[in-house]
Amino acid sequence: MNTAGKVAIVTGAGSGIGRATALALLHEGYAVALAGRRPGALDETVSRAGPDAGRALAVPTDVTDPASVRVLFERTRAAFGRLDLLFNNAGMSAPAVPLEDLSDEDWRRVVDVNLTGVFLCTREAFRLMKDQTPRGGRIINNGSISAYAPRPNSAPYTATKHAITGLTKSTALDGRKYDISCGQIDVGNADTEMAARMKVGVPQADGRVAPEPTMDVAHVASAVVHMASLPLDANVLFLTVMATNMPFVGRG
Repeated sequence: MNTAGKVAIVTGAGSGIGRATALALLHEGYAVALAGRRPGALDETVSRAGPDAGRALAVPTDVTDPASVRVLFERTRAAFGRLDLLFNNAGMSAPAVPLEDLSDEDWRRVVDVNLTGVFLCTREAFRLMKDQTPRGGRIINNGSISAYAPRPNSAPYTATKHAITGLTKSTALDGRKYDISCGQIDVGNADTEMAARMKVGVPQADGRVAPEPTMDVAHVASAVVHMASLPLDANVLFLTVMATNMPFVGRG
């Protein structure tokens, strides 16, 4: 893959999948704008890039704020001149409470980050990618296996990940005329701070609480890099990468 001059934006780049993917893209030769709410966490990601850190730009960003998102894309263009890849990774979940006990605020917060934030970033990516030379680029959305099967007490997260699937398909269709491709990666049990509880025990559909296997987050980053490596006339529309023995494809 020839990545000379390639530019990426990674949201949620201060930890977990976002951090691992940003570092993998930097290692492959990309210039990367790292977006996230916590400046210190972004700086920590940059510090881990070693000799590749000179191609990293930390941009504190609130993906739920249209003005903040515009600044992210403006700073990326000013620093690097274009955009070839957007990885919409930023996301969150609500407290795992019974649906009837979920607060309005927790519902809206998850929808704002997981769905509206992805739309706002996608809109700015379209505006930049369709007018640059060479035209076009690639957008990859971080979905979840929750887009196919929910966990107990996960209504906001599951609903937004189902919505991301619809947004991915619409983006892939609407981007054709601008040479913009869009795909979705659905991840199951990557070993991140967010998934640490999996090793201890999480609720199952049958009411049990049981530990679940996890996988190295580097495998997710490698999968994103593979999706990004394709020419724009080829696209991985959906890709699932998961811990092999997690309870997803079986009953229980």
